[in-house]
Amino acid sequence: MSSQGGRKKGEVKLAVFVALGSNQGDSRQIIRQAMKRLRDLSTRPLLKSSLWQTKPVDCPPGSPMFVNAVVGLVASKGETPEALLVKLQAIEKEFGRPAKKILNEPRLLDLDLIAFGTQTRGTDRLTLPHPRAHQRHFVLQPLCEIAPELILPKQSSSVSELLVELRSDETVSRL
Repeated sequence: MSSQGGRKKGEVKLAVFVALGSNQGDSRQIIRQAMKRLRDLSTRPLLKSSLWQTKPVDCPPGSPMFVNAVVGLVASKGETPEALLVKLQAIEKEFGRPAKKILNEPRLLDLDLIAFGTQTRGTDRLTLPHPRAHQRHFVLQPLCEIAPELILPKQSSSVSELLVELRSDETVSRL
């Protein structure tokens, strides 16, 4: 899969990147199981980052550590970002995620659509690329593992360059 969503013999390949996070329950197992579910949404094998333990960012005081990862998938022809978002939210519910009550509260599973090819959105339901992905170590570190040369829409630097340039006190460690 080309990280830029290139074409091959008339077939449209659309690179989609999804960030996974969990800080409740057996987070490692939850992330691994969620990756298996995400395989169903891809026409090609997933690109999967390592699991990373990260300190909560902008979360309520006392929030537990997170396990984070990023996957790359190839969306089906005709898939839209909005339709994929609905599928991601359904997977979150399957894993027991209740409706959000508090911003960035602890959760069993969080799936964030980071990028959908070169498409951009700015609606109440969906912002693409994810508005803070380029500022989050816990997104850039695993994304750099699987797509270091990816340039997110609205950015001029690659993921690996963004990671080097990032000034953050976030702590991330590979599990």
